[in-house]
Amino acid sequence: MDEASTIGVKAVTLSEMANHGRIFMKITNKLVVALSALALMAGTASAERYVMVTHGEGKDPFWPVVQKGGEDAARHIGADFEYVYTPSADMGDMAKSIAAAAATQPDGLVVSLPDPEALGQAIKDAVASGVPVITMNSGLESSAAVGALMHVGQPEYLAGQSAGARAKAEGATSALCMMHEQYNTALNDRCNGYGEGVPLASTVDTTSDPATITSRAAAALQANPGVDSVLSVGPHTCVGVQQAIDELGMSVHHSCFDLSPPVMDMINAGKVAFTIDQQQRLQGYMPIIVLHLYNNGAGLLPGANIPSGPGFVDKSNASSVAALAGVDR
Repeated sequence: MDEASTIGVKAVTLSEMANHGRIFMKITNKLVVALSALALMAGTASAERYVMVTHGEGKDPFWPVVQKGGEDAARHIGADFEYVYTPSADMGDMAKSIAAAAATQPDGLVVSLPDPEALGQAIKDAVASGVPVITMNSGLESSAAVGALMHVGQPEYLAGQSAGARAKAEGATSALCMMHEQYNTALNDRCNGYGEGVPLASTVDTTSDPATITSRAAAALQANPGVDSVLSVGPHTCVGVQQAIDELGMSVHHSCFDLSPPVMDMINAGKVAFTIDQQQRLQGYMPIIVLHLYNNGAGLLPGANIPSGPGFVDKSNASSVAALAGVDR
């Protein structure tokens, strides 16, 4: 074979190789695209999914911050997140929501526990079906009994005691406790703890309806002219009760639980002495992170429940906290 022929053979061989290379690249590119699509689909299919079920009725500004905390945590770990609340305030409805959520077999369930008797069995059933559960916000004392891994929230009786001790030190001697959820053991604990420091003349059922809170608070204040202090156990309750106090022209020591922009304004105006901050964003955020670690770390869990409060917000620090009220606290 002469040089030209040899060169020709090489030239043909190189051309074929180039052609084969182009074909190979096309196939490879298509394969990469296909594999990428499959990976994306697999990632989507295998994404962790968490459901949070709370007793929030949609009227209390406390709960959107909890929801935001859960959403933020899910986004940070790349998980799917669903928030379910109970607009009826009926614990039977909430138990059904827990059961429905558990039936979808999420990677974890986060549940507030305001009424352990009404909700306990639904939570136990969820745990028995293999769904890990963390309780949050309310129900600390019953969390372990219903099978939850742990609880995230403040010790409510202690928070009430702290509020009562401070109110007593500030001159309160007789009080009304304004409570918007009579079924909620956490709110009862707040009132009872407060009562250790300042004797309670009565606990008032205000309901969660803003239109009703003011009228019921006004009626209770008029029926108990000897009281010199009031505890409101929620931010919207605090607003409605203060409206009643203003309309009646009364001067009483008013303290509250939780934060909202109007509550911060009332503290800065000197109308509300203080509010208890339980950092509800942490109550939404931390359970999702803990469940993620539990599912991906061979059962990794903190060594104890996570207390998110209590802490005091008063005129000395209200301005620095105000920007976070209703957003992160």
